[in-house]
Amino acid sequence: MRGRAAGNAGETAACSYLRKKGWQILECNYAIRGAEVDIIAADGACIVFVEVKARKSALYGYPSEFVSEKKKQRLITAALDYCGGDCCMRFDVIEVMYEEICGRVYIKEINHIENAFEG
Repeated sequence: MRGRAAGNAGETAACSYLRKKGWQILECNYAIRGAEVDIIAADGACIVFVEVKARKSALYGYPSEFVSEKKKQRLITAALDYCGGDCCMRFDVIEVMYEEICGRVYIKEINHIENAFEG
């Protein structure tokens, strides 16, 4: 159940987490010209572009450390395409720690990093 299944579980958990905070989910898996944003959400008047990283452990680094400079540039490209730069926008990362038991994914922890990088 590795890879995409864990990623999907992480994105679903992240969406639930953001909804509980009162955010409106605008898009999931928004893709344009080779760039993809896991979640686009509204935090009040600000549009937030969220990268979700799911990992079983932090043994080799925290999930947010796996957002490369290339990925950041792709997120910025997608964000500019989405709102044309004419809006308040922010880039967040949500780290999801999970475990697998009998082929099922269980979320252990969610860490939300606001303003993870500048766009």
